[in-house]
Amino acid sequence: MKKKAVIMDESAMRRAIARVTYEILERNHGAENLCIVGILSRGVVLAERIAQKIEELEHIQVKTGALDITPYRDDRTGEAVTAAKTSIDFPVQDKRVVIVDDVLYTGRSCRAALDAILALGRPQCMQLAVLVDRGHRELPIRPDYIGKNVPTAQTETVRVFVHELDDADRVVIYENSTDRKKDL
Repeated sequence: MKKKAVIMDESAMRRAIARVTYEILERNHGAENLCIVGILSRGVVLAERIAQKIEELEHIQVKTGALDITPYRDDRTGEAVTAAKTSIDFPVQDKRVVIVDDVLYTGRSCRAALDAILALGRPQCMQLAVLVDRGHRELPIRPDYIGKNVPTAQTETVRVFVHELDDADRVVIYENSTDRKKDL
């Protein structure tokens, strides 16, 4: 893969997360009955940042959790998946659940996240927040909150880097090689 462009730097990510947080609070009329669940692994980091921003603004500590969607993925049919890393230590029943992911592409990860949350209980509602929406949906999934819309080609990859897991905060587009002979 060849680096094509840095589409968000640290300050752009910080602004996008702040904007998404304000939108979540506005739409939900505050943080009452709200919980935030991030999809492993970078979605968890983003969910924690949103919860931290909510605490700064509303002085309310919102419950956060980590969601391992591996057992619910439709591309792993027939595989035995036993090591679920989901860490949600609060009931989702009758809560307003905001699912957070780093990049929305086909919608398959989000569909798996919906199934995983429903396996834990029946929330009052579920909403979706993503840092980057790159298009190319295969399922009828639409985010409620978007940090940045980035039209991409199918031959491109969007990667989110966060300080907590990587060396910096940034979002980068990579160009995948289209010459299959080079890849062999």
